[in-house]
Amino acid sequence: MIGKRTNKRGHRLQTGRPGTISVSFDERGQTTQDFAVGIGVFLLAIAFVFSFLPSVITPFDSSVGGAETAQADRIADLVVHNVSTETANEINGTKFNTTYANGNLTETLGLRSSNGNRIDRVNVRIEKLKSKTSIGDPGEWTAGDTYENQSAASSARIVTIDGDPSDCNPACRLVVRVW
Repeated sequence: MIGKRTNKRGHRLQTGRPGTISVSFDERGQTTQDFAVGIGVFLLAIAFVFSFLPSVITPFDSSVGGAETAQADRIADLVVHNVSTETANEINGTKFNTTYANGNLTETLGLRSSNGNRIDRVNVRIEKLKSKTSIGDPGEWTAGDTYENQSAASSARIVTIDGDPSDCNPACRLVVRVW
């Protein structure tokens, strides 16, 4: 019999898997509670990092919120509605300049103010469609506060002007900025 082993008494030894040795550390063992606490602390640390990291990365400039965006959209609708002619999206240029070019848009548009101090800053401007320059002479077709590329919510409408100024061919853009 080749391959069969026997012991001293002639009994055949079991062949197959070798026996495993179990080692246990009696002095120390990890319980389910230890594992749960460790994983809990780890998950809390990860959650803290993910919630804290965006505030470290974002710039310190205040961003424009949804309220300002909605306000700019409402003002653009109001301006187009108040100075429009019978034709859709056509505004009366003379009426625009007399209504909004006075510089005080707080009363005209119903903006917020406290004790005579304006809270909202608004710029209403009619620009050329292909470039971001105002039509006509500088200062014309512009109303409200001076916009100097600060963070602002804006809303735009494509309009035509009655009398069809040469700068407004085929159309112009009415831009309202609120900050």
